[in-house]
Amino acid sequence: MKKIFISFLAVALVAPLFTSCIEEYDPKNGSLTEEQAKNSPGYFDSAAEAITANLIGQFSYIGYDDNNPWDIGYPTFFLARDVMGQDMVTPGKNNWWIWWYSCDAGLGPNFAVCQIPWTNYYSWIDACNKLLTIYKSDPKEDYNTGAGIAYTMRAMFYQDIVRMYAAKPYALNPEAETVPMVTEDTEISDSNPRISFKGAYEQIIEDLNKAEELLEGFQRPNFTVPDVSVVYGLKARAYLEIQDWANAEKYAKMAQEGYEMMSEEEYLSRDNGFNTPTSSWMLGMQYHLTDPNIRDNDGDSSWGSWMILENGFECGYAANYGGPLAIDRHLYETIPASDFRKKMFVDFAIDEMESGDAVEALKAYSDHPEQILASADADDYGPGGFELKFRPAAGKYAVKYEAWVVAVPLMRVEEMKLIEAEAAGMQNEARGIQLLTAFAQTRDPQDYYGSHQDAYGNGTTSKFQNEVWWQRRVELWGEGFATFDMKRLNKAIIRNYEGSNHVEGYRWNFANQGGDRKYPDWMNFCIVQTETNYNKGCTNNATPVAPTGDSELFVW
Repeated sequence: MKKIFISFLAVALVAPLFTSCIEEYDPKNGSLTEEQAKNSPGYFDSAAEAITANLIGQFSYIGYDDNNPWDIGYPTFFLARDVMGQDMVTPGKNNWWIWWYSCDAGLGPNFAVCQIPWTNYYSWIDACNKLLTIYKSDPKEDYNTGAGIAYTMRAMFYQDIVRMYAAKPYALNPEAETVPMVTEDTEISDSNPRISFKGAYEQIIEDLNKAEELLEGFQRPNFTVPDVSVVYGLKARAYLEIQDWANAEKYAKMAQEGYEMMSEEEYLSRDNGFNTPTSSWMLGMQYHLTDPNIRDNDGDSSWGSWMILENGFECGYAANYGGPLAIDRHLYETIPASDFRKKMFVDFAIDEMESGDAVEALKAYSDHPEQILASADADDYGPGGFELKFRPAAGKYAVKYEAWVVAVPLMRVEEMKLIEAEAAGMQNEARGIQLLTAFAQTRDPQDYYGSHQDAYGNGTTSKFQNEVWWQRRVELWGEGFATFDMKRLNKAIIRNYEGSNHVEGYRWNFANQGGDRKYPDWMNFCIVQTETNYNKGCTNNATPVAPTGDSELFVW
């Protein structure tokens, strides 16, 4: 089917869709279905399963409308967050992530785009709350696992939105306002203020403590359901954020038990690369052929449409519509040739080649080099920097839409190893360097501590934390961590430098700001206006104001 596109410029300038036109979810008015549940055999177990199953494959923003190409469920926010910084570029002339990449007033509280995270996250939280209401009214032993899953996932959701909406990161102000906290015990009120960062994390850790107890001994059916190792992983993330280094190290180490890091062969597999769980995946999501996101709208509202370039049929934003995503050129150039992760991204030198030579060179990356070049042609952009981290389903390259029936990682053991290294090093730098070096040399046997110093661009953190950050940027690229790390470490954005591949007009640098903030305000998501209208205790973050032009070139 042909798609009707709006131009890159039109996407940035299109008139707002006000939230009053959209079916909204108000977190204060969640209704409970306790009596329904008690009279429905199997409801509790089914509801617990749905908490994780509904994260992907559904049109979870506007369920009746299948034409929103960014309505891809939980992975929506991987991409929305990652393009706000510098490491992910939206070069496409039909790239809908421009809303977040351009970081302008379109993300403000009166606009439909602002509603997307609010609707999704509070809907998912509401599902957890309803289940926990039932559990607390009738705490049957048979309900323990379902309740443990609900506590785990609620903690994960709140960790996300607390960091997305916080007025300042914890490191700058533990009392910073975040979001209204709604649990199964929250009384309906017209005044539910935003909870402090510190208060939110006390609730998150309390949830995880309960989950740890309830999931003890639970043997999960598959990687899409959390078990106690995932609880440990979420605790590691939480303690890292609030700088409780001893507990961050402790739980990151506990979370690793039973998992192994991805090998080079697994990482770069042309059949199974980041589309199939490996022994490193602690939690993930799985698309199915019957999912609305695959079945409807030509499958274009799916992870595969955006992240899979190798596609032998006529659909997909990345492969055919001029909407691929790329790595920041400077980050790419700081990856040594001896680091196998560099092979996930197309060499920028191929941009300068004639078509025949380019196809030949692309064979080093793909069994379908002509498709990679066709993606670039559709975009009027060279293939340099295009990502090939996420591959089509094995053997289904040309099968519509089975190529996109893939798994997506939510937590990997590599993240835990990097948390362990950072947390250890913040207590004893020599010990942290030892752990970090051991990690790095599994990716690059020639890696040595301090070899990426030119990648940072500013000195807001120590050399040691910068080294960990660089490893996280490369290892976890595209998995939704970029904005969280930039806020946590108070990092500047650098998009404009000699040879930058960022889009002209959006090449902004925030490297030399004074005061206590380096990262730009637009990384603090706005709360949708309907919440502040009806919740009299709820304040809001400032509406983003994008720079009016490119910054001067930054010199590394």
